[in-house]
Amino acid sequence: MITLSVIKADTGGFVGHSAVHPDMLAEARRELGRATASGLLIDGRVASCGDDISLIMTHTYGVDAGLIHSFAWDTFRATTRIAQELRLYGAGQDLLSDAFSGNLKGMGPGYAELEFEERPSEPVLCFLADKTEPGAWNLPLYKMFADPFNTPGLVIDEKMHAGFGFEVYDLYEEKRIVFDCPADIYDMLMYIGAPARYVVHGVRSKTLGETAAATSTQRLSLIAGKYVGKDDPVMIIRCQSGLPAVGEALEPFAFPYTVAGCMRGSHHAPFMPVPVEHAHPSRFDGPPRVVCLGFQIRGGKLIGPRDMFDDPAFDRARQQAGEVMDYLRRHGPFEPHRLPLEDLEYTTMSILSRRLANRWTPMTTEVATPTPPTPSPVP
Repeated sequence: MITLSVIKADTGGFVGHSAVHPDMLAEARRELGRATASGLLIDGRVASCGDDISLIMTHTYGVDAGLIHSFAWDTFRATTRIAQELRLYGAGQDLLSDAFSGNLKGMGPGYAELEFEERPSEPVLCFLADKTEPGAWNLPLYKMFADPFNTPGLVIDEKMHAGFGFEVYDLYEEKRIVFDCPADIYDMLMYIGAPARYVVHGVRSKTLGETAAATSTQRLSLIAGKYVGKDDPVMIIRCQSGLPAVGEALEPFAFPYTVAGCMRGSHHAPFMPVPVEHAHPSRFDGPPRVVCLGFQIRGGKLIGPRDMFDDPAFDRARQQAGEVMDYLRRHGPFEPHRLPLEDLEYTTMSILSRRLANRWTPMTTEVATPTPPTPSPVP
């Protein structure tokens, strides 16, 4: 069995929240090199999207492995020290503790992991996002694994025709449910259409019995109890041979759908698919970006990456994202550009609610009728 782990953290932005400093990426690569040489990892790559560092690693320890998570934690601590030396913004902001405690659950970094038997050909897509939240993957996962208008394999591939099971998390109540699609599609859409709370954690093939997709589902504000930055999720998709083809998995991103995030994590903005060289959001801390790195896995080795959105076929989506950004920005602090109040719970709203509580008074049930003026006497 091979485990593919994608673990990410924001340990300091260059400049502001727009990118990762080259020295931090170099340090992460040195750490990955040492871990591979020691045999802890089979292989690894360092990637970034916006101000987040992602460690893409193969190993044999399974998901939630303490050894792998501890290595990632130590690597992020090392990059944090560089960020502190360079006075970079938000140094170590995703590291919510001073000490590692078994695995990364609840500690700040996000991670998506898949354990599987390697197939004769194992194409894998690793999606990295910046300036948005875990629910940003809900729409494309539905399109990839449940919408035949996006994925014709659901109709014409006998290995896909039975459908897929979607594991969905309720991040507020800390509960989970598995929806059996296509039978449960309408039920599922009621939930995953509210991506701030309900998040697709994984997708499994009913025919193959194989897990096809895994996402990071950590929401930093719910962990820390306050706003500490957006969650910047990652996602792994296995492709082909009874699973969506690579082109079917990429197709949802030809539409720059709206996600939560952008400036101060408090706005709606279009999700822009970009090549790695353009994964540095700057305008209003946006638009939120997504990059896709494609790999072939052979004997646990990562052959790649291929920059999958480095393709003019996605130029139209990028152009539309710019147009949508113009439209939304003109709303300023008004919804729908700004998130609804319930999603601003960990920003200024909670402070204002406490400060202004005594100034709110009950609405009167009667409205006093103004006394009409006395008419002037007619001369």
